Amino acid sequence: MPRLSRYFSAFLLAAEPARISPVVNRSAARPLLASILAVVLLLCTPACAVPLAPGYRILQESRDVRFVPGPPAELQIRGSYKLQNTGNSDLAFVDVVVPDEHLYGRKNLHAEVNGRETALQNLGEEIPREGANKLRMTFDPPWKRKEVREVVFAYSLISPEDSGRRITLGEEDFHLGSLGWSPLLQPPKHLLAPYPKRPPRTSYTVRVPENFLVLARGKAAGKKQEGGEIEYRFELHAEDLAPYIVAGRYVESSAGRDSMVFWTHEPLKEGVGPAETQITSAWRVLQAAFGTFDTRIREPHIVESPELRGFTGEGRPAATSFPGGALINPALLAQGIGNEDSLQRITHALAHNWFGDAVYPDPEAALGLGEGLPEFATIFVEEATNGELARRARIRHYLQIYDQASQQAAEQPLGITSLTDPPGVRRIAMAKAPLFFAALEDACGPAQLAQGLSKWVTLLRGQEVSYDSLRAVLEQTSGRQLAELFRAWLNDKGIPQDFRNRYEPPLNQETGD
Repeated sequence: MPRLSRYFSAFLLAAEPARISPVVNRSAARPLLASILAVVLLLCTPACAVPLAPGYRILQESRDVRFVPGPPAELQIRGSYKLQNTGNSDLAFVDVVVPDEHLYGRKNLHAEVNGRETALQNLGEEIPREGANKLRMTFDPPWKRKEVREVVFAYSLISPEDSGRRITLGEEDFHLGSLGWSPLLQPPKHLLAPYPKRPPRTSYTVRVPENFLVLARGKAAGKKQEGGEIEYRFELHAEDLAPYIVAGRYVESSAGRDSMVFWTHEPLKEGVGPAETQITSAWRVLQAAFGTFDTRIREPHIVESPELRGFTGEGRPAATSFPGGALINPALLAQGIGNEDSLQRITHALAHNWFGDAVYPDPEAALGLGEGLPEFATIFVEEATNGELARRARIRHYLQIYDQASQQAAEQPLGITSLTDPPGVRRIAMAKAPLFFAALEDACGPAQLAQGLSKWVTLLRGQEVSYDSLRAVLEQTSGRQLAELFRAWLNDKGIPQDFRNRYEPPLNQETGD
């Protein structure tokens, strides 16, 4: 019964866009019928003897990643599957999403069916969130009902253009985020076709030089050495999120057992004491507010990545997330981990664990939710650490950034601003988005907002989220009607005057609400 309750809750969130149309969200116009039928299929499938649509099941799945030193360094990726046609018809083809050729540096792609190489047709479809392309594997002869076939996809990743949250790759280290780098099988093109889920257990291996350290999602299942390489084996359960990998030739630094861990290419000159205390505190505030991210991750890792580039340009300090930690570049390391700017960037990156990995925003909300929520989390941590006055000071700081950015570029509504918009437009939205969540905190109350965000992450774990699903959960947990607040902040330009009135007086004259 709890499982059915969760499905119905997910259905209510899926249906919510039809009721809250004032919020800008072009995806809200998707037919409600599709959501209803998808949920009905989800609920009835275990009991239905006859399949209702074309479909297939993943019986077995494994993935293999091997780091090959360069120059240039190369990652060899292989995904192997045993599939059974469980649908109501034969299948002439199966679609698969693979990493984008340019963003990931994908090369040497080939596919096999039952041990025989087969061609893949590029459908010309790009998947912006993953930075991926959709390809089609055609079956000759068609894949008959109940028949089992073994499928393999293999390729290399070399010199990626997008060296950031999705992938970094250098001569002595690499990281693969939880989206986009591995093959992703797609359901047949039918309204009722179920999405092919991972089997109850999935295995994958990571083969690296013997002097590399490795972090990866899942349960460690052993390792073996072959020549100068070590192969690490991991196992994912069905409830685990998608795998990630961080590896490299690193020196490990830590303040002690159960403390935050630093991986750097050279020993830390400044030690780990003060920075360790502040970052660990931020991590624990995030865990307390938004729920335990992963029971296998006790403390975060902060890992150096010379290849990491941020939004602010080459050679500038940058940090980005990976599940359970943050990558930082040498420029951030050089200015000091305990530096205020460094700590803020690292906290922002850590918050992406919840708002980017546990759940991820739809493409139209990637800036407002995907960047705005982690940035608001830095305000949340500041208040938990230093009190209400510190929170108000941070909000005033974002107001100043917003005002300065608005003088240099034309604003467009936050609800339709994306990560592909011009830099000036993005700067305005990046300052406004955390203020939007501060306004939500004022309206709902700090405890209710944290409870709502935690519930949102838990209920929709591993799924795409939107402004609409967020509003549905926050209205439920706070008991407040938030339509006007969402409309004003997401559809209108500027900062609502009542918000300015609350935060713009000098600190020594503040009277609160």
